[in-house]
Amino acid sequence: MTRVSVQDFLTGSFPRGAWLIDGEVVVNDPTLLHQEVCARLLGVLRQWASSGGGMAGYGGNWVVAPDTVLKPDVWWLADPASLVLDAPTVAGPPTLAVEVRSPGTWAVDLGRKRSLYEASGLAELWLVDPPARSVLVFRRSSATAVAFDVHEERSAGESLTSALLPGLAVPVDSLFPAH
Repeated sequence: MTRVSVQDFLTGSFPRGAWLIDGEVVVNDPTLLHQEVCARLLGVLRQWASSGGGMAGYGGNWVVAPDTVLKPDVWWLADPASLVLDAPTVAGPPTLAVEVRSPGTWAVDLGRKRSLYEASGLAELWLVDPPARSVLVFRRSSATAVAFDVHEERSAGESLTSALLPGLAVPVDSLFPAH
């Protein structure tokens, strides 16, 4: 395997949506279900941000380690004041990252990518699993917690909440299209 630097990744001709993890380019072609769930989550977070603050978006080149560029499916940033929207990269992670399950990358999302987000200081990670119709939540119990020390699963009939987003209560069922 040929390792790729962040600079080579950013200037290379890799497919749109590719990301770099530990110097290895990962390409994922999301399904329509994946895209629909992302759109619903982005809508929820943007609506919350319109009154609660911060900024919600998708993608981007978040450099979370010297050889790693992650592109969360959806993200929320508590303090977007220093964010340069047309910059090629963002140093560090957003405040909240959301990854929606894709068959080819779910093991990486649960493993290495979760570890990289945690090590980079991400406050909260949602791993959304459409086949299971559930959301795995990894968060820090406080701003000083050194790791994700709270792990929860939210399923059908429950609401997804976050201390980062006061007042947000999203029915998990609403994130997924009817069968």
